Amino acid sequence: MHHHEDTNTGSRFLLSIGLTLAILIAEVAGGLWTGSLALLSDSAHVFMDTFALGLSYLAIRAAALPANDRHTYGYHRMQVLAALANGAILLLISFEILREAINRFHNPEPVVAGPMLVIAVIGLAVNIIVALVLREHDHGDLNTRAAFLHVLGDALASVGVIAGGIAIYFTGQLWIDPLVSVLISVLILFSSGRLLKETVHILAEGMPDGTTASGVTETIKSVSGVSEVHDLHIWTVSLGFIALSAHVVLEDQTLSLSGRIMEELKKKLFSLYKIDHTTIQFECVNCGQGLAAHGQAESTNEF
Repeated sequence: MHHHEDTNTGSRFLLSIGLTLAILIAEVAGGLWTGSLALLSDSAHVFMDTFALGLSYLAIRAAALPANDRHTYGYHRMQVLAALANGAILLLISFEILREAINRFHNPEPVVAGPMLVIAVIGLAVNIIVALVLREHDHGDLNTRAAFLHVLGDALASVGVIAGGIAIYFTGQLWIDPLVSVLISVLILFSSGRLLKETVHILAEGMPDGTTASGVTETIKSVSGVSEVHDLHIWTVSLGFIALSAHVVLEDQTLSLSGRIMEELKKKLFSLYKIDHTTIQFECVNCGQGLAAHGQAESTNEF
C-alpha cells in the first residue's frame, strides 16, 4: 500500500513538473514577445517552482529506497531536507519580489496589459490544475506541502498580475503593479516561515505537535504492571514517521505478563500518538538494579 502511494505521488509530481515547464516556456516566450519585464520576472519564479518540484520528486524517490547498513532508517529524511530547501527558496523568492517591488515604486515601468493578461490567465489556469493535483497529498507529506506552497504562491502571483493588469489597463496607474507584488511577497513570506519552522523542528529531533514527554510517560505508566519510566526519547524521522525509545520498569511478574504489557503499550502509543516505531527496554523493580544499571540484567523488546 505504501509503495503504491509513493508511486502515485511520484506520478503526480511528474505531471506537475510537465505542466509547470509549459508555463515557464509560455512566460519566457511571452515576455520576449511583448517586452514585458513582469512576465520575464514571473518566469524566473516559475523556474524556481520547477526546480522545487524536481527536487521534491527526487526526494520521494530517495525516501522509497530501503534501509541499509549505513542508513538504518532508510532515506525518509530526504523529504524533510527537500522541504527545508524549498522553504528556503520560497523565502528568497519573497525577498526578491519585495526588493523588485520597492524598486518599481521608485522607478515605474510601462506594463503591456493585453498580451500579459492572456498569458497570466493561462498560467493561472495551469497552476490551479497543478495545485489540485498536489493538494490530495499535502496534508500528510511535508515535502508535498512545500511543493504545493510553491505552486500556490505562483497561482497567487498570476492572480496579482491579472488584477494589476486590469487595474492598470483602466486607470493607467503603474504603482498598482508593485503594490500587488508586495502583497504576494508577504503571503509567500508567511508560508515559507511556517514551513521552515516545521522542518527545522523535525531536524532538531523535536516531538510532533500535541505530544509531550510527560504525557507519553503518564500513558505508559497507566498500563497495569508498569512501575516507572525513564530515558524516554521521542522524535520525528519524517512527517508521519515517529520513533520512541524508553526504559520501562515493571513490577515483579511472570514473563508471559510482560508480553501482554508490551502489546498494550504498543496499542496505546499508536492509538493516542501515532507512534508505530518503538524500542522499549524492560527492567524489573527488584532485579539487581546495580547490574541493570550496567546493562547486565535488562531485557530489550522491540515492536
